[in-house]
Amino acid sequence: MPPISPQHITCWYELLNKREGNLNLDMINKHMAVQCQYATWQLEKTLGNLPSDYFDISDEVQEQVELVRAQLRRAAEKDKSNLQIFSEIYDILFHVRCEEVMLQSSSCHKALKNDNPGHADIDFQKIIVLVAEVNGRSEPEAKEIESILLGRLQKAGLGDPDKTVGDDMKSSNDAQKTFDEIKKPDSPEIPRDFRCPISLELMRDPVIVATGQTYERSSIQRWIDCGNRSCPKTQQKLQHLTLTPNYVLRSLIMQWCEENGIQRPHGLTSGRIRKSNGSYHEICGDTAKIEALVHSLSSSSMEEQRSAAAEIRSLAKRSTDNRILIAEAGAIPVLVTLLSADDPKIQEHAVTSILNLSIYDNNKGIIMLAGAIPPMIKILNSGNMEARENAAAAIFSLSLVDENKITIGGTPGAVESLVKLLQNGSPRGKKDAATALFNLCIYHGNKVRAVWAGILTPLLDMLKDPSSNCMTDEALTILSVLVSHQEGKVAVVKANMIPLLIDLLRTSQPRNKENSAAILLALCKKNHENLECIARLGALIPLTELARSGTDRAKRKATSLLEHLNKLQTH
Repeated sequence: MPPISPQHITCWYELLNKREGNLNLDMINKHMAVQCQYATWQLEKTLGNLPSDYFDISDEVQEQVELVRAQLRRAAEKDKSNLQIFSEIYDILFHVRCEEVMLQSSSCHKALKNDNPGHADIDFQKIIVLVAEVNGRSEPEAKEIESILLGRLQKAGLGDPDKTVGDDMKSSNDAQKTFDEIKKPDSPEIPRDFRCPISLELMRDPVIVATGQTYERSSIQRWIDCGNRSCPKTQQKLQHLTLTPNYVLRSLIMQWCEENGIQRPHGLTSGRIRKSNGSYHEICGDTAKIEALVHSLSSSSMEEQRSAAAEIRSLAKRSTDNRILIAEAGAIPVLVTLLSADDPKIQEHAVTSILNLSIYDNNKGIIMLAGAIPPMIKILNSGNMEARENAAAAIFSLSLVDENKITIGGTPGAVESLVKLLQNGSPRGKKDAATALFNLCIYHGNKVRAVWAGILTPLLDMLKDPSSNCMTDEALTILSVLVSHQEGKVAVVKANMIPLLIDLLRTSQPRNKENSAAILLALCKKNHENLECIARLGALIPLTELARSGTDRAKRKATSLLEHLNKLQTH
């Protein structure tokens, strides 16, 4: 795609004035808006075609590119009526010869007729000229493009050869009142202060950074995780990386959502829950009993609190309906408060209740907004073993939401506490911690956190100790995720894990052989030193056997490693 020349941008006003000497300022602004929209659309398209694999672009940079693309896409889609026209013109300019242009639908016809409101003052002809200028094409070339499109429309029977574009636009204007009367109202415009400056989406968990600017927590955490230490909006250096909840703004956003009919997080409609097939399920349960139990959670009697928390724990385990009704009754914020209770049993009941409530997906957001993660981290460090196990399981459940992976991983002490449980916990606690850590490490920024937190020490113990064979699978699964990060690769090699992985190729279960081969392949790609190491340690024979009789995935990994080894020997 040819680049957008800065000269084209700087001379837009001059070009407009030459062509339309009598245009008023309002019309000039509208023309400028079309050209800016096309430039935005074109840049998003260019970034989408970027061959990141070919250039070996890191995951962190790809995440930033995707974020920029999302912002450009939202900006370009402010007036969707132009997008199809942009696409058709782009095809003529860059992709196909004029005589091969085939209009597959009536989309351009709709654009010609201007079915969208508020667009009648910039017609189809002007859009073609404006877009052509952004791409450095002359006005005669723009007229040729217009002629091609109109000719194809007429040949396809989509246009009226006796009408001009202006006639179509006029008839569309006559019908505009009818369109406005029958079309459904759009969603309310989100106030600017309620949008995250990074994602441009409505904030659900706004936080304040060191410069005083407010962002959505997951968006600014992703920005920081990519190594940035400046405020995205002001470009000032962040003196610290503390993210302070903006409770006032969150309250205003919630109030605005209620006033504008924005659906509440739990998704209920008059005691019904909407199913995936569009039907409704009536919520059933003892509402009065649940409300009484929630009231008892705030009792001054520790015994009454303990009893109510135990009962809610039991009810939340039984059914989805109970999970919904308990959340509806306002139990989650109170349960989060009880996570810090002095009584260990109350802590245990509270964290297990939150675990059970989190099974219902719509409760996950409420739990996160209630600030459950910091007190759960304290339980991971100092609670009784059952509470620690269930806290790890709850973190795993909450981290199933991608946004929560970022928030949880960025909470001080979260990864470190899970690693500690993986090292010293009960057998079940280790499994819960391993599951939570694996899920968190799917997000690239958490991989290096896990390495820094010392995760390789317990993983190494699991691979070395024959009695921990039940955890070998978990250890290898986590390692397979960590080695997708360069720092993870370096740490795994430094921990001298390559000999252990080769031994597993010889003696382990099929799935473990498969994961071992996958990890070794990741370590050896573009690394001759590691490749020479596995050759010296005798990996050739077990890899050959695995390529012959392993699982399908193991065969692919082993075969690829053997190809690398063969190339090494031929050089």
